[in-house]
Amino acid sequence: MKEELNILIQAQYPLIYLVTSEEERAEQAISNIAQASKPQRRVYVWTVTHGIVEYGQPRNVTQHNTVSPEAAIEWIIRQREPGIFILKDLHPFIDAPATTRSLRDAIAGFKNTQKNIILMSPMQQVPIELEKEVVVLDFPLPDMGELNKVLTNHLHSNRGRKLETDARERLLRAALGLTKDEAEKVYRKAQVTSGRLTEDEVDIVLSEKKQLIRRNGILEYIEEDATIDAVGGLEELKNWLKQRSNAFTERAREYGLPQPKGMLILGVPGCGKSLIAKTTSRLWGLPILRLDMGRVYDGSMVGRSEANLRNALKTAESISPAILFIDELDKSFAGSAGSGDSDGGTSSRIFGSFLTWMQEKKSPVFVMATANRVERLPGEFLRKGRFDEIFFVDLPTPEERQDIFTIHLSQRRENIDRFDLEQLSKMSDGFSGAEIEQAIIAAMYEAFAQDREFTQLDIIAAIKATLPLSRTMQEQVTALRDWARQRARPAAASVAEYQRMEF
Repeated sequence: MKEELNILIQAQYPLIYLVTSEEERAEQAISNIAQASKPQRRVYVWTVTHGIVEYGQPRNVTQHNTVSPEAAIEWIIRQREPGIFILKDLHPFIDAPATTRSLRDAIAGFKNTQKNIILMSPMQQVPIELEKEVVVLDFPLPDMGELNKVLTNHLHSNRGRKLETDARERLLRAALGLTKDEAEKVYRKAQVTSGRLTEDEVDIVLSEKKQLIRRNGILEYIEEDATIDAVGGLEELKNWLKQRSNAFTERAREYGLPQPKGMLILGVPGCGKSLIAKTTSRLWGLPILRLDMGRVYDGSMVGRSEANLRNALKTAESISPAILFIDELDKSFAGSAGSGDSDGGTSSRIFGSFLTWMQEKKSPVFVMATANRVERLPGEFLRKGRFDEIFFVDLPTPEERQDIFTIHLSQRRENIDRFDLEQLSKMSDGFSGAEIEQAIIAAMYEAFAQDREFTQLDIIAAIKATLPLSRTMQEQVTALRDWARQRARPAAASVAEYQRMEF
């Protein structure tokens, strides 16, 4: 991006929009470009609080005659010397007719001059009058090299402490996705917390990183203690995931394997789709970020929803390799194909942006999505190549129901020999994993109210009192099974083996 910015400046592009919240890093990068250009250019910075001030001057300098955006742009137009003019946080004023007109006048007057205006803001807002004139760039978060300088400076300021190569790499990877200032703060926090900075402080850096990710309210850093063995059945799906547990390593790239793109898990509600997505994080040793599409949509300002999605995806890419988890994809994008103009086209733009990102992303972000209603999904999601695999999670088989009973009973009691798991499996035909768990909980409540230990009969009574979803929504479940039989890979090993024998 810095090279692209340098090219645009040298090519005399008059208006550049730089999307970033790291003003200091961006200003330094622009200053370096200005000093390296021939002839050298002076850099000026405008803010609504201080007006136009030359870069490098004290922060308390104020040019009152250039505080308004129109006055600042008029001042820039009058300058005859080459220069780069950074206008910070102009987005609240840019839609004003006078500001837009002033920028267009400046663009017209910059022809054959070596002057550039750079609009610097944490959010992108371009009025339609300037769309043909402006070039938009995203200023990237610090890479490993820049974070290494931050860590080195921190160690030098603490009596020149040194770190082993492996410990340094772990601390640097832990800080990926943070801004330079955020990285400096978390390294200081780790130093204060333990009195030193070693690879053991990676958890401190990660915990602070989780808080920073949660602040935007769109991405959620999920922590799951359960392992993939806590999911009953679904052996075909588990084996697929276990085969790819080292898919993001350098060894896999040297072997010639591409990075996995993602997977879509379709199925009956309550059959473990979300749980297996969360437990994959521990299996692969990667962070998992949940993308809340409900929070992406923000009707308070035009373009805000699209900016929310871009920022969320940018954050996910910055801490890659990572898993991006989207639960109930069918609800998130159900209206994108037929929403019309009811939301001003926001749903369609969000959907298009997300599809484009999935198709073109180069960073190792594995998209793990779940869905219950396949008929609500836009067809573009289901075409080959969008996901590496589409799995169908059906209601558990008798053997899988025994595994589910074993898992949930073992979580609550050390000794489960007194339960007849085969009988419970037969009694719970048509039950999902979630319904089996709730039957056990209902049996425990019944026994707890009578101040005794729960028994096999309590569980059977709870099962008989439950009407499973497979019966209340029989038509929907049957339609989903019919669709998945020829279009998706079964998650259960026994069903997958049967289908392979058929073909």
